Amino acid sequence: MKREFAVIGLGRFGGSICHELSKEGMDVLAIDLDEDKVNEFKNIASHAVIADTTDEKVLKEIGIRNIDHVIVAIGDNIQASILTTLMLKELGIKKITVKAQNDYHEKVLRKIGADQVVHPERDMGKRIAHSIISNNILDHLELSDDHSIVEVKAGKKMSGRSLIDLDIRAQYGCNVVAIKKDKEINVSPMATVVIEDGDVLIVIGSDIDISRFEKNLVVDDD
Repeated sequence: MKREFAVIGLGRFGGSICHELSKEGMDVLAIDLDEDKVNEFKNIASHAVIADTTDEKVLKEIGIRNIDHVIVAIGDNIQASILTTLMLKELGIKKITVKAQNDYHEKVLRKIGADQVVHPERDMGKRIAHSIISNNILDHLELSDDHSIVEVKAGKKMSGRSLIDLDIRAQYGCNVVAIKKDKEINVSPMATVVIEDGDVLIVIGSDIDISRFEKNLVVDDD
């Protein structure tokens, strides 16, 4: 059974989510106050409607209570974002994900019951910053305020050395949870596994520990 989603706010962030969910074959209700944006998604989403989501009556009329997961991606109007989230919560929506503009906005959203709060610009900024530091840092995903998971490509500092030799857990407090060699993925690798140039390591740990790991083992000297 396909899950049903609603995306409120069809700017760059909301529009991108709408595109991807639709591409994956999900039923998506696309909602915005802007008629032009709604028209743009009429042939992409399952349904696209013009609606003021700060109005409880309007939300009921468009059948929002039948939706499993609502993504509130309203742009610069923080008041509309908060009011919409509050209305959705009162209507009993199972899961509500909301885009936050700043930390204060996030605090309010969490207090009124948002299940997940995202900071797309901030998070993308962090990921780009890490990739700029070194071509070997392929991805950086924040798990919490102080823990992350990174995907790094082994360079000359790690090449030819085993996990037990590198002693990443003891030296840096991080855990290597998987190693990708070509198309094969080795989950929970043995300590005797030898790292080869170009292998991709999936590493989890606190941000402080990961930063030390990246600076000492990932960033190759020119």
